[in-house]
Amino acid sequence: MSVPSIDQLQELPPPPSSVSYWPQTWAWVWLAIVLLLLLAAWGFWRYRKWQRDRYRREALALLDELGVGARDPAHRLAALRQVPVVVKRVALSMPDGAAAAPLSGADWQAFLQARSPAALPADLGRQLTLLAYAPDARVASMDEQEVHDLLSACRRWIEVHRVAA
Repeated sequence: MSVPSIDQLQELPPPPSSVSYWPQTWAWVWLAIVLLLLLAAWGFWRYRKWQRDRYRREALALLDELGVGARDPAHRLAALRQVPVVVKRVALSMPDGAAAAPLSGADWQAFLQARSPAALPADLGRQLTLLAYAPDARVASMDEQEVHDLLSACRRWIEVHRVAA
């Protein structure tokens, strides 16, 4: 009797797949379709929100540039003079922004606070007016902490203000 050799062994074929990848009932197909539609609707909603907030992103980028310019003594005055312009442009870009055009002083502060869920500094409107209309020497003499706080308050307002649809 001969001893079998290892060369005579043959690989066994894999067993047939016992689990189908296709859903067993149509309810799973419909559930997958509904989930895909919900995901597509959510993606469309996020895209529209992203488009609507384009003005915020642009204003925040401009505010960042002004913050860098405010740290440079050669560009400090010009950068600080532009801060109230940016905030006013953001307010004017809102659907009810035409109401913001003639505002100043306490009315401007009330407009800003009414559209912000976060508390703003009580003198933000006054500081923006100071930047826009004060003599150059007064604006240039603002200390770094005051400028930083003002830019932070403006950034916070731009990020979180509510827009009436």
